[in-house]
Amino acid sequence: METVKALPLTKSRRASLSAWQRFLKDRWAVAALLFLAVLAVVLVVGPAVAPHDPLKTNLGMRLKPPGTPGYPLGTDELGRDVLSRLLYGARPSIGVGFAAVGVAMLVGVPIGLLAGYFGGLLDTVVSRIVDVLLAFPYVLLAIAIVAALGPGLFNAMLAVGIAGVPYYVRIVRASALALRDQEFIQASRALGAGHGRILFRHVLPNALSPLIVAATLDVGWMITAAAGLSFLGLGAQPPQPEWGVMLSDGRQYVGVAPHLALVPGFAIFSVVLALNLVGDGLRDALDPRLRGVTAQE
Repeated sequence: METVKALPLTKSRRASLSAWQRFLKDRWAVAALLFLAVLAVVLVVGPAVAPHDPLKTNLGMRLKPPGTPGYPLGTDELGRDVLSRLLYGARPSIGVGFAAVGVAMLVGVPIGLLAGYFGGLLDTVVSRIVDVLLAFPYVLLAIAIVAALGPGLFNAMLAVGIAGVPYYVRIVRASALALRDQEFIQASRALGAGHGRILFRHVLPNALSPLIVAATLDVGWMITAAAGLSFLGLGAQPPQPEWGVMLSDGRQYVGVAPHLALVPGFAIFSVVLALNLVGDGLRDALDPRLRGVTAQE
C-alpha cells in the first residue's frame, strides 16, 4: 500500500502559520479578537434586538437610572432608552473608523508607492507636502476639514480619513524605498516586467505587514477622532444615535445621571482598547525579526 506523502509547505505558507501561532500565544490579543467578533455580531443584529425605538421620547421616564424595569441601562434626558441608542449607535460610531481608514489608505497607499518607488522630484514634492500636513495637529486638521465641508457624519468620516492620508503615505513610501533596489525587484526589471506589475505584484505585497498593523491600530484612533468631532457638534447630529453625540448630551447631566456619559464613554473605550490589543498582537506576530528567529530554529 502506497504511502501518501504530505506536500511541503511553501516559505510564505510557513511564515503565515508561524505568525498565526505567535498571535495565538498573545492571550490579550486573542481575547480582544474574540470581543471584536462578538461586537461584529452586535453590529449586525443590534438594531433588531433593541428593546425600544432609539428616537422615541417619553418625558415621564426621563433620567431613569440603570436597572429600571424595561430599561437595563436607564434613560436619557428625553426618556429615550440608552441601551437601544447604544445598539443603534454602534454602526455609525464604529463604521466611521473603518471607513476613514479605507479613505486614508485608498489615497495614501498609491501616493506612497509611487513616491518611494520612483524617487526623484516626485518623492521630494510628496515628502514636503506630507511634512507640512504632519506639522498640523491631527484633530485640528480634521476640524478644519470638516468645518470647510460642513457638519455631518459623512463629512466627519471624510475629514478624519483625509487627515490620516499622510500617515499611510509615509508607511508605504518607507517600504517602497527599502524594496525598490532589492535583488528580486532588479530581476523582475531584467525580465521585462513593467513598473505597474512590479509595484502591485512585488512591492505592495511586501509592504502589507506594516500596513495591516498600522491600519488595525489606526481604526481605534479614528473612531475616537470621529467621536470627538461628534462631541463638538461637527460630526453626527442629534437626534441620531451615535456614541459621540450621546457622550456630548450626557456631559450636561453627569451630576444627576452619570450613566448618560459613562455608558457611551465605556463603549468607545472598550472598542478602541480591543483594536489596540489586536494591533499590538499583529505587530508582534508579523515582526520580521521574530520571523527570522523562527526560520533559524
